[in-house]
Amino acid sequence: MAERQEQAAPDAVLTRIGQVVMLHHGGDREEARRRFLDLWTEMGEAGDPLHRCTLAHYLADTQDDPADELAWDLRALSAAEELTDGRPGADPSAVRGFYPSLYLNLAADYLKLGRSDAARSHLTLARRASGVLADDGYGAGVRAAISRMELRLRDDGTPDGDGWGPPRQRPTP
Repeated sequence: MAERQEQAAPDAVLTRIGQVVMLHHGGDREEARRRFLDLWTEMGEAGDPLHRCTLAHYLADTQDDPADELAWDLRALSAAEELTDGRPGADPSAVRGFYPSLYLNLAADYLKLGRSDAARSHLTLARRASGVLADDGYGAGVRAAISRMELRLRDDGTPDGDGWGPPRQRPTP
């Protein structure tokens, strides 16, 4: 019974994150941010890296300040690295497909902050990591967002609206 509860716990956390994502996509950004922050407090800095990666990745989208958005996206990347650094119990496949989006969001963050060189560097990482993406809607969406960002950086280095970031995906454990 305890083993079943342990196995169900990660799904329950990801489900809770998904519910808040739906709230955010429904237009209630402030409430979504509050609930995401409550989940972050509940989970803590030492929580499961997959949960922290997923939560920070989505929480970044609810930020008003680009510096805060960058901080959350960096937390997501840091948690992802915990899953792929060879630690016992780490499952690199659980997050490998998340890297293109993580890097792309960091590129977007840096661009918003006027740091074009950092944006280009992260965009290069996103393009390199995109080879693991499936040939599905999510993969196509991320690859298209990478291409759009490449064009923007090549043109003048400035974003032209909100529609240039990648779609967010909840990784599957």
